[in-house]
Amino acid sequence: MKRKLFLILPVLVLVALAALLARGLQSDPRKLESVRVGKPAPHISLQTLDGKTFDSESLKGQVWLLNVFASWCSACVIEHPNLVQLSAQKRLPLVGLAYKDKTEDTAGWLNQHGNPYDHVPLDTSGRTGIEYGVYGVPETFVIDAEGIVRERHAGPLDATFFAQQVEPLLLAAGAKK
Repeated sequence: MKRKLFLILPVLVLVALAALLARGLQSDPRKLESVRVGKPAPHISLQTLDGKTFDSESLKGQVWLLNVFASWCSACVIEHPNLVQLSAQKRLPLVGLAYKDKTEDTAGWLNQHGNPYDHVPLDTSGRTGIEYGVYGVPETFVIDAEGIVRERHAGPLDATFFAQQVEPLLLAAGAKK
């Protein structure tokens, strides 16, 4: 009996490892779990690029997007045209959290690529990013009218993001197309 178990055990371990590997290969890395989804968005009160103060409480009652970006982020350049297009629609506030970036670098980057954001709070220390559970940039959070994080997207936004992740929340909040 022990001999059979000795022969079968390595096969069972190999099958279990293969199942774990297959499960990992099927997951979408942009769908990293976030402890913030379904919970209140952390409060943001930071100086903005234009020297004012951004307070996230001012957006209560609206669906809004928090896009975490940086001038040093190459993937941010990829998603930027989608943010510019979204901004032109004027359907919801876009907040661009400048993450761990120098103010002059953020300003230069936005001057070069265009500024789609309604507000650009400066998170030079990275503390706000930590409160949101940011893994890296770019990351985007969709916050509903009650201030609850409804979606987190890691990596560059593509053209389908708005239709799939934001539009349903806008419609639920009574926004017009």
